[in-house]
Amino acid sequence: MSRQTRRGLLGSAAIAAAALTAVSCGSGNPGAPSAPVSSNQGVSAAPGTGGAGAKSVTNYLAYTGGKAGKANSSLPPVYIGWINQQGGQQQIGPLATAGAQMAVKYINAELGGVGGHPVALKTCYITSAEEEGTTCGQQMAADKQVPVIDLGGVAIGVQSFYATIGTSKPVLDGVAVTPIDAARPNAVILFGDATHVLGPFGTYAKDVLHAKTAALVYPNIAGITQGAAAIEAGLKAAGVTVKAVGYSESQTDLIGPLTSAGAQTAGMVIPYSDSSGCVNLAKGLKQLGITDAKKIVSAPLCLNGQVAAGLGGDFPIWTYAIASSLYGDPTDPGMPAYMKVASKYSTPANAPDPWNIVAFSQILTTVRFMNEIGYGKITPQAILAKAKAFTGPVALGAPALACGKYPSAPAVCNDRAQFFLYKGKHEFVKVASWLQPPS
Repeated sequence: MSRQTRRGLLGSAAIAAAALTAVSCGSGNPGAPSAPVSSNQGVSAAPGTGGAGAKSVTNYLAYTGGKAGKANSSLPPVYIGWINQQGGQQQIGPLATAGAQMAVKYINAELGGVGGHPVALKTCYITSAEEEGTTCGQQMAADKQVPVIDLGGVAIGVQSFYATIGTSKPVLDGVAVTPIDAARPNAVILFGDATHVLGPFGTYAKDVLHAKTAALVYPNIAGITQGAAAIEAGLKAAGVTVKAVGYSESQTDLIGPLTSAGAQTAGMVIPYSDSSGCVNLAKGLKQLGITDAKKIVSAPLCLNGQVAAGLGGDFPIWTYAIASSLYGDPTDPGMPAYMKVASKYSTPANAPDPWNIVAFSQILTTVRFMNEIGYGKITPQAILAKAKAFTGPVALGAPALACGKYPSAPAVCNDRAQFFLYKGKHEFVKVASWLQPPS
């Protein structure tokens, strides 16, 4: 497996994005094979419904405030800036771009664009260097046709990007990969960031598992280490004694780190890794005889076609935390609308990917703000005001948003996550609904 493949779905991003690849999960690389789709795939319900329940967004026309029908291609476009990290060794969410493009196609074909004007993306991609963030920032800041910038999965270059644009334009995130976004006064993070949507691991440990101890094992990789710190903090806040052990990315035999973390006796075991590490962690847990799926809890990074292939065709039989809708969840009233659109405007391999789901929602929400303002009155300031005041529910997201809840992270609008027990063969059972971090 190449280094690019191994680091395809790094860390905190995919977690927060969490919409996750429950069935037919796409891999981190565009065009890579997805996991097979089972005819009996599905999600069984714990008490209550999935997604945002009764508050789920089921009508995208009403959600965006558009008008049924095609946008008028003879009118000037309304532009949205789009930046994503893709094409390099570390690809956080390459399919975020596919989700954004899918949303634009759908909006222009069926939702009337913005006031009849077609929507278009002005794109800039970061591959591997911090200075590329400066280039993208300069491009977006100088373009007077771009009133708002939407970010995909961006870790590299994000600091340079913000340093370049300052507060000149609003930035809408689906998922924030780094803590940098969360502190920016001109950013709004609709699905939350890693620091906050990983906090509910502590609540789950305390209130659902009633665990007293936890073992956390993770590779020392940029992005993963920050997420691991957030999980550890959430566990400690819940009164759970946790032993966290990091290991070298090149290490494949993980019996040692798992044993050092006390995985054999811990009440909760957290294997937290990128997609390649998930395979090694799953094998190590099995070798140690740790197979209780209820107490093995992970982020959705392991719900990946490459992981399934490395384990003989299926995902690790664990419990997964998810900060948005779960693809194919029959208990989620908001999922049929997305699946219908995806079947028409996306490829089967892309549709279930977490980044595809989150970016699709993100662009729809951006267009909602533009329609509320009205064509001809759209300014960066007006969009930021709409975004800051938005309380949800967001399409395919949590039932309510709380932007500004955290003074140190004013851009964060969500800190909730659902938990699903995976039973194998693409069957998930919801075991906890929208938990928040420990008080």
